Amino acid sequence: MGFKGQTVIVTGAGYGIGRAIALGFGRRGANVVLAARSRDKLEAVAAELTALGTKPLVVVTDVSSEPDVAAMARAALARYGGIDVLVNNAGIAGPTKLARDIAPGEWQETLAINLSGAFYCATHVSGVMIERKRGSIVNIASVAGRIGYPLRTPYAASKWGMIGLSHSLAAELGPYGIRVNAVVPGPIQGERIDQVIAARAQAEGKSFEEASQWFVKDIPLRRMPTSEEVAEAVLFLASEAASAITGQAVNVCGGFRMQ
Repeated sequence: MGFKGQTVIVTGAGYGIGRAIALGFGRRGANVVLAARSRDKLEAVAAELTALGTKPLVVVTDVSSEPDVAAMARAALARYGGIDVLVNNAGIAGPTKLARDIAPGEWQETLAINLSGAFYCATHVSGVMIERKRGSIVNIASVAGRIGYPLRTPYAASKWGMIGLSHSLAAELGPYGIRVNAVVPGPIQGERIDQVIAARAQAEGKSFEEASQWFVKDIPLRRMPTSEEVAEAVLFLASEAASAITGQAVNVCGGFRMQ
């Protein structure tokens, strides 16, 4: 799964899954464009990539802003001359509340970042890929996009939408040699899931340990996967090893419940 000389955009690249994905591509020789809202976090990841011998590009980007996304795509083209892979990873957890208690602004912000942001990135980058008759887009969805997810309605809706976006883009872009797939993580070890568990514990009046069991009890492997395990799936789907795979949503969730 070599990517030497290829240009890869990773949104939400400042920490967690995004950081692991960016470093995975960097280790395999890619030119990595790091996009997120926090410059400090992006610069930290850029330093890690530079230590690997690569020359990353940091572009502070709010993916919910179409002009920001357009500027990011232009910056990538100006630096590297092309775009081979787009990984739509940027996202927020959104509120942990009953649907009737969610403010319109909370709903709109979650959908704007998690779903509209991926749409903007895909539409701007796919034009470059169409001209070159090749490319790969990998969208980071969630098992929340496959199940009913009480207290997390905006997040779940955005991730259902991400899977639908992936299938639709795969059908549209396939004739141009562009593959589009989704990776579907379950609960993933790290800062993000700890925040989600803490919010659920507060909402339900439970301890952190009690709330965490809601996530682990239905994982047959009895552990949460790591960001690096998700990154490996992304690298595979973006690579020539997956040259005949498109329009798929691949679970990386330890077998998390799918009813």
